[in-house]
Amino acid sequence: MQELMGQNSMGNQQNPEQQKAQDDAKSEAEERRQMMLSQILSAEARERLARIALVKPEKARGVEDVILNAAQRGQIAEKVSEERLISLLEQINTQTTKQTRVTIQRRRSVLEDDD
Repeated sequence: MQELMGQNSMGNQQNPEQQKAQDDAKSEAEERRQMMLSQILSAEARERLARIALVKPEKARGVEDVILNAAQRGQIAEKVSEERLISLLEQINTQTTKQTRVTIQRRRSVLEDDD
């Protein structure tokens, strides 16, 4: 039994070399991504996107994905200005708005009568 448990725990763990290779690949991919964004976005648009990433990293990542996909498809001819980034953000906000609904449930006191 202990032998089987030992084999299972060994199979789930990665050796340090594999972990380092994965980390290197992730950092290299992120570096390429940032380099492509710096070529596509103007300085002001990059600054705005960086500020958004501080507050809502998942939203900034989504906007970056949309911009990179558009650039890969050839839909972006020139650098994305801050104004164009703002309009893109507004479009994404209208598509992803969530309805917030608040329901108040009051507890009934034992002393209250339902008559």
